[in-house]
Amino acid sequence: MTLTLHEEAVIRFVDVCVSFAGRMQENIVLDQANFTVPKGKTTVIAGGSGQGKSVILKLILGLLRPNSGQVLVGEKNIATMGYAQLQEQRMRFGVLFQGSALFDSLTVFENIALPLRERTSMRNEEIVAKVQTTLKQLELGGHEDKYPAQLSGGMKKRVGLARALQLDPEIVLFDEPTTGLDPVMTREIYELFTQTQQRLGYTAVIVSHDIPQIFSLADQIILLNKGELDVFTNPSQIPLSSKTKIREFARLVLGYEETKG
Repeated sequence: MTLTLHEEAVIRFVDVCVSFAGRMQENIVLDQANFTVPKGKTTVIAGGSGQGKSVILKLILGLLRPNSGQVLVGEKNIATMGYAQLQEQRMRFGVLFQGSALFDSLTVFENIALPLRERTSMRNEEIVAKVQTTLKQLELGGHEDKYPAQLSGGMKKRVGLARALQLDPEIVLFDEPTTGLDPVMTREIYELFTQTQQRLGYTAVIVSHDIPQIFSLADQIILLNKGELDVFTNPSQIPLSSKTKIREFARLVLGYEETKG
């Protein structure tokens, strides 16, 4: 059973199909995918390697076009936009990349300020004030003159998030945000995500392999498996699925006992 939230949808996938040509056969990544991302909530996208998690983020950003179907942000179809429209639409997004994607030659301050310098007409004093506010909010004070090589993995994630938030995005996309972090640091980053979203109210879409820990952040969970997509509003609903593969996932990965019918 596919479950959906009833809040206002900020992103909608409508009959989205994505496939790539393989040596022996076509590789179907998404097969008639339908789901919504509710405004102001956290949607977690989980699944095995190669199941299409990052493909969904690329579709939302317009970096990849579906074979068919619609990818709607608001009421606008990303899949049919030209370059100029896409650039304007991407101003609505912040992105925290898997490796934080910081520029090694720039200080923490300049990495965070970069979107403001490239995408706005703000005066330098305005940029300095905004970055300093963000540094304080994300507990990065005292690190602004450091370079990425001088930072721990957790601090790099904080800087990446700070940069992603500079344009006050409506939607923040997280691509495997805790890769390479130890369990303690992972928990701290999750707490940071929760606090930041509660304070700023953006919509979060998180792609992660960190199961089941990542589910603690989720208002909605999307599981991907061989082109199929299942949506849940609570991890406890997963073992109640009518699909054998989903129940097996719940047993092996989430630790639920098989429910006897």
